[in-house]
Amino acid sequence: MSEIVVVLPKEKFKTLKGRDIEGFIRGNLLKAEETLKAEREEYLREKLRKLEEKLSEIEDQLDELREFYEKAKADKEKFLAVRNELRRGENEKLRKELEEKKVHKT
Repeated sequence: MSEIVVVLPKEKFKTLKGRDIEGFIRGNLLKAEETLKAEREEYLREKLRKLEEKLSEIEDQLDELREFYEKAKADKEKFLAVRNELRRGENEKLRKELEEKKVHKT
């Protein structure tokens, strides 16, 4: 068993002098243990509450990212459709110009 050293002010020492300190400590040990358990439970409850808040924030951010991704995906599809339409129009214009050149050469 390890040794525990307790330092007390003189006045407190005088009031405890002659009493069974070891018995007093043993008697209060269960109370101290219960207090420590209760403090630990409270600490863990607080930690759990903070983690739940953080999880909620992360879920909100994930929802925002999903929305952003879906919007970006839709915008990309629109962009590709417009680009393809412009290409078709450009190709038709170039074909007409080429045909006009062929007609003028003959």
